[in-house]
Amino acid sequence: MSAWQVRVLFVAVLNAAVQHGTSLEEELADSILGNFLDTLKDSSDHQRGSDAAIAKFSLRKPSHPDDDLCYIIPNKPASLAACAFNSTSKTFMVIHGWTLSGMFESWMPKLVSALYEREQTANVIVVDWLSSAQNHYVIAAQKTKAVGREVARFIDWIEETANMPLDNIHLIGYSLGAHVAGFAGSHATNKVGRITGLDPAGPDFEGKHAHRRLSPDDAHFVDILHTFTRGSLGLSIGIEQPIGHVDIYPNGGSFQPGCNLREALEKIANFGMFAITDAVKCEHERSIHLFIDSLLNKQGVAKAYRCGSSDMFDRGMCLSCRKSRCNTVGYDVSKVRRARHVQMYTKTRASMPFKVYHYQMKIHFSSKVNISEMEPSLTVSLYGTKEEAENLELKLKDKLVTKKTQSFLLVTEKDIGDLVRLTFRWKETNSWSASNLLKMVSSWWSGDSDGADVEVHKIRIRAGETQEKMVFCVKDPNNQSPSQEVTFVKCQGNWRMKSKGIMRVSPESQT
Repeated sequence: MSAWQVRVLFVAVLNAAVQHGTSLEEELADSILGNFLDTLKDSSDHQRGSDAAIAKFSLRKPSHPDDDLCYIIPNKPASLAACAFNSTSKTFMVIHGWTLSGMFESWMPKLVSALYEREQTANVIVVDWLSSAQNHYVIAAQKTKAVGREVARFIDWIEETANMPLDNIHLIGYSLGAHVAGFAGSHATNKVGRITGLDPAGPDFEGKHAHRRLSPDDAHFVDILHTFTRGSLGLSIGIEQPIGHVDIYPNGGSFQPGCNLREALEKIANFGMFAITDAVKCEHERSIHLFIDSLLNKQGVAKAYRCGSSDMFDRGMCLSCRKSRCNTVGYDVSKVRRARHVQMYTKTRASMPFKVYHYQMKIHFSSKVNISEMEPSLTVSLYGTKEEAENLELKLKDKLVTKKTQSFLLVTEKDIGDLVRLTFRWKETNSWSASNLLKMVSSWWSGDSDGADVEVHKIRIRAGETQEKMVFCVKDPNNQSPSQEVTFVKCQGNWRMKSKGIMRVSPESQT
């Protein structure tokens, strides 16, 4: 790859962050690029004559998850016994990604500990390819195939020497390490049981043929967590395209809640390329912590839902679990093998435990006048048998249309239990258009004062986590104050029958 291509690649990485930033980020862009690209001159020619890729295999212990106390050495069977390798248990092989420091990241011992906590008799092997991974990104990316082949030879040897069933082998690769896992799986004589890709790297792999990256062909089951896929010039830090049997995109696969992009960009402006890891660390590394969370919080694991796109999911259109349309995020994901990639979406909190509770809310608005110019603020409060979640915003993705059901996605961080009632508030936030005002005056002149009313009939709700379907009606249709919260309770009888409970929102009462 030429030097100009290297520049384009890293400009794209930075643009991925800058294009979604605030005005401060825009002001920082010039200094960031100047600082960063100056250090990359001629990087494509750097260390081309370095030694061949070398991988080491450290079998870590539950008591010392951050120490390499014993290495299994290929072609030396005695090292298996010396490291107390258990050939009848599951074997996890954890493969790190690109690094500039030549050191393991702080997440490594956390993941090792979490794996041992879930599978106490397992073998957790850390694949150390730091000697190749600490090159400039483009060089490290090129090394992944050679490292993968070396890992494949290790897998073949351990299968033969320890009589190890490969269904018991689970490769877990982060960033570039995910592609190392893919190459290892494709070059092993027999297929391993599972590969988990934690935000597989995008640059140099996005859009490439399956044989040149991690793909579903590399293991019996391949699952992917995408957490930083926003890209520019066709590139992104984490790969955007689906590349597994199941591809899960938390929060749409883009910037993650709780991550401070502004602070990261300031560091790049001040410290140059060696701060680039800070810019991507939070979003990119979130994939690892989501996986760790799934190991530690078995009873509170998050769910993801199959959907055609992130936008459709955000509209609340995809919370069904019928026909394997939902799945578990992380370690306990159900093995779904289809001819096509299964794309799934979920929302998360900003910190562990990451699980939230999803609700699909369908509201039918009707009115005798055109309400498409309205831009109301819609909020809902949910009251359950355990907790309550108040003042949750319903985000309108489109203009309101009469006689049409609007679908919303509602997310709570609390487990409210069984939903027993809700309150709904409508507040107009923009000035009315001349055409709407004219129609209102016309309706008043004709004596039809109700002509401008907006009516909300029954509200239908599906709870994503329990799959319970509920219908709510206005509690007291004869005693309403439209500018205040209106209470809805579960409907009695058949919800398809015409209800007397209608919520009216009159423009003259809005403030």
